[in-house]
Amino acid sequence: MEMSVYNPQKGRLETIDAVLTDENTTWFDHCTQSHDVYMITDFEGDLLIRELGYAYPVRIYGLCRADIGFDQRKAQDLKNLYA
Repeated sequence: MEMSVYNPQKGRLETIDAVLTDENTTWFDHCTQSHDVYMITDFEGDLLIRELGYAYPVRIYGLCRADIGFDQRKAQDLKNLYA
């Protein structure tokens, strides 16, 4: 699936072609606010963090879901740090 993501290392949006599957993506069900992280995905050695709502996913280089323990709060902290 082609999607636009925010790349904080480059400071701009970029278009990537990512496949979202049960093997590479963790979804969080209990999201109620637009800034809640509802999905984290491993993509080509990087981590995609997506919030509920209309914000672009954020691409974090050199990390994967296992590095943050598949944790929603840690993903939110990373997103806040980089974006």
